[in-house]
Amino acid sequence: MSKPDQPQVSKEKEMSFFDHIDELRGHIMRSVIVTAVIAALVFAFGDWIFTHFIFGPRNANFPSYRFMCWASGAMGMGDKLCMTPPEFTFDTRELGETFFVHIRTSIVLGLAVAFPFVFREVWLFIKPGLLENESKSAKGVVGVASTLFLLGVLFGYFIVAPFAIKFLVGYDLAGVTNNTPTLASYVNYIIIFLIPTGIVFQLPLVVFYLSRMGLVSADFMRDYRRQAFLSIIILAAIITPPDVVTQFLIAVPIYGLYEVSIFIAEKQYAKYQKGLE
Repeated sequence: MSKPDQPQVSKEKEMSFFDHIDELRGHIMRSVIVTAVIAALVFAFGDWIFTHFIFGPRNANFPSYRFMCWASGAMGMGDKLCMTPPEFTFDTRELGETFFVHIRTSIVLGLAVAFPFVFREVWLFIKPGLLENESKSAKGVVGVASTLFLLGVLFGYFIVAPFAIKFLVGYDLAGVTNNTPTLASYVNYIIIFLIPTGIVFQLPLVVFYLSRMGLVSADFMRDYRRQAFLSIIILAAIITPPDVVTQFLIAVPIYGLYEVSIFIAEKQYAKYQKGLE
């Protein structure tokens, strides 16, 4: 006599707390391994990376300087807008400073290059907990976040870095020159120009999802424009060196992203309201 059909057990059974911890550990380990491999490669090719990338804004042939000269000539202004990098040498004041700067730079660049993979691992951990409509609305989030991060890094490297370095190194006070900065201080500023800017450029993506969930509307963002502008100025002062030029170079594009985010919020909040009908 055949047994009655047993009800099939769902393969997508609810995971226990320890299952989640184990899965999270896997995502973290993969992210750490990829970051470590990239950091090791950066360390191995340190001479080339420092010469052509980290020290790039010191070179007169840096693309930003060449573009300014080209733009100056194209607008019929001769060489009035031409920029040349300041001449300066590095000083190391602590034993092992060069080595530790090399290590720190390798880790930071490893994290920056691995950002798409790390973000993807975070997304793969979060995605199973989303509803079907939430998962569909988040389609392509890894690509968008990675693109925005890359745009922020490029902006910080090609726009903020050359102007800020020229200003900071060329700034004199009571006969005190600043033409021998430490290697650590220079590299720290380069990192500040790159990583925080890449993170701040995620603003449109954040607003996209907040408005899609009905938490932020375009009217709300318009009403708080002044407060947002003041907050952006404060944020620029926090993540940049204490000079007006660099803060301005950071604050203007962030505010531009805020205005773009208003347009995004208007479209996505309308979809949220439509879904409530």
